[in-house]
Amino acid sequence: MKVGPSTAIGARQAQTAPVEAERPSLDESPGTDTPWLVIVWNDPINLMSFVTFVFQKLFGYSKEKATKLMLDVHHKGRAVVSSGTRERAELDVYRLQEHGLWATMEQSS
Repeated sequence: MKVGPSTAIGARQAQTAPVEAERPSLDESPGTDTPWLVIVWNDPINLMSFVTFVFQKLFGYSKEKATKLMLDVHHKGRAVVSSGTRERAELDVYRLQEHGLWATMEQSS
């Protein structure tokens, strides 16, 4: 039996339609509004005064806030220094690393 072009197309559409209907749209995907956290980790190289200075310079934090974050890094091993969009977190991590700090990012849970 010979199948005409319209019948072949109809059969293909019937097979792929359920797959397309199951895909979530980008707006429905989970976690799109979840902020990204920028984390600075303790290291044996940078002086505490330098870390405080970098936090003030890059984020505009007061001396008190920068010192508190630096002490969290020193005593707890890490501190969340900023949060926001993925693009902003990537920029913050890059800038911190350019200053010699060990920084990473992760999505908030």
